[in-house]
Amino acid sequence: MANLGKDIPAGLVVFLVALPLCLGISLASGAPLFSGVLTGIVGGLVVAWASGSQLSVSGPAAGLTVIVLNGIETLQSFEAFLMAVVLAGVLQLVLGFLKAGVIGLYFPSSVIRGMLAAIGLILILKQIPHFLGADDAFFGEMNFFQPDGRTTFSEVLYAFSAINKGALTVGVVSLVVLILWENKKLKQFKLFKLVPGALVAVLLAIAINEIFKSSFPALAIGAAHLVKLPVISSWAEMKQELNFPAVEALGNVQLYVVAFTIAIIASLETLLSVEAVDKLDPHKRRTPTNRELKAQGIGNIMSGLLGGIPMTAVIVRSSANVASGGQTKVASFVHGVLLLLSVLFLADLLNQVPLSALAAVLLLVGFKLTRPSLYKAQLKLGSEQFIPFVVTVLAILFTDLLVGICIGLAVGVFYILKANYKSPYFYAKEEHKDREVIRIKLSEHVSFLNKASIVLTLDHLPHNSHVVIDGENSTYIDYDVLEAIQEFKKTAHERNIVVEVRNVEEVAIMDMH
Repeated sequence: MANLGKDIPAGLVVFLVALPLCLGISLASGAPLFSGVLTGIVGGLVVAWASGSQLSVSGPAAGLTVIVLNGIETLQSFEAFLMAVVLAGVLQLVLGFLKAGVIGLYFPSSVIRGMLAAIGLILILKQIPHFLGADDAFFGEMNFFQPDGRTTFSEVLYAFSAINKGALTVGVVSLVVLILWENKKLKQFKLFKLVPGALVAVLLAIAINEIFKSSFPALAIGAAHLVKLPVISSWAEMKQELNFPAVEALGNVQLYVVAFTIAIIASLETLLSVEAVDKLDPHKRRTPTNRELKAQGIGNIMSGLLGGIPMTAVIVRSSANVASGGQTKVASFVHGVLLLLSVLFLADLLNQVPLSALAAVLLLVGFKLTRPSLYKAQLKLGSEQFIPFVVTVLAILFTDLLVGICIGLAVGVFYILKANYKSPYFYAKEEHKDREVIRIKLSEHVSFLNKASIVLTLDHLPHNSHVVIDGENSTYIDYDVLEAIQEFKKTAHERNIVVEVRNVEEVAIMDMH
């Protein structure tokens, strides 16, 4: 209850970001528009509570659009594809019970930070055309090469030659409002604390466009540049929007190939997203990854049964949640409730929201993810951290999320393999009167490949123990491991663990908030 004042406004911002993304991803996936919104509703109302993450937000992901499009084409019907989504959810549940979530710990910090910075850049570049009112393509597309033959850069250049003055005016006003709302001096006033800037920006955008329609028709923003939500006014219309899985498709071998592909890609994207969100979390809470896989499995089973497309934990929505001050999973739940209410009662109003106003919200989110100070901080950490970071940023920018991460990871592994990988530590217990003493002696070379082993060991240390972490024999300890040790040291008191760190370099843990 103490966090409601922050979670409810954050949930509203996430809703404003998520709604057009849900619709746009459905459109790009070749699925019914309503299916994307339905997936977002399930992500907010169900997965938020099943997940152990306090800040991640689940819903349809741009990274899965090609898989959904190809899956529907391969199975020759959307209903058959829904059966594949259900099976993918079952597979994710199995992966969760098999404890496959540990794979997320094997991705180095430089690659995760590169992913966040790249997504920030992509958000900025992709929203400029909507901000200028020059693009009616789907809102939230992440790939560099687009279906219309243009690229991210050529789309931006084209946008400056086809500016819609009305949309630009609304976008600029919305952005000014959002920046003013972030001002620390104004935050001293109660109004600026209680009312989210995104809500003010969106309502003002609707009002300005109404003025344009009545007094300056040349500036009025057309339907192509407004939110497009299906209007449902009766139960019969709701039933028309719903689709259900085709059980007879279980006899098709291709169904299992599609389901397996969805399960693996969605799980990987989820694990990367929650790892990134944990780094953004100002409280440095750690998401239980196996529970997250189970939560996503439950979400995809429900989404498939009700007619929704596949979901993942989504970094764009999650980062918007953190940037807006979200504190707990209530923010994600609020976003799910608002999505449901929007479908049932608010479609007519929301269809008046200009995309340029929503683009302004995402421009601010993007800037926070890829702020210049992040690049400076990575540069100070040395080439082993900076080069994989920059390669990841560029690879994601010019390809897509998963390909870019793989390229960044390959570069990161190259640097790690230069430090000869050996056993990371020696573990010993000693019984004392007051509490058990556990000595962890780190080996000569400790690389990021050892991070998962060390983090799991630290996470499973008994309560009320005394832990001595000694790096006396170490000639090289990777930054990721140093970061993990310091984060453990910060939170150990919550389990009444006394931590003593010897001969281990103190590092400045980067603040991602």
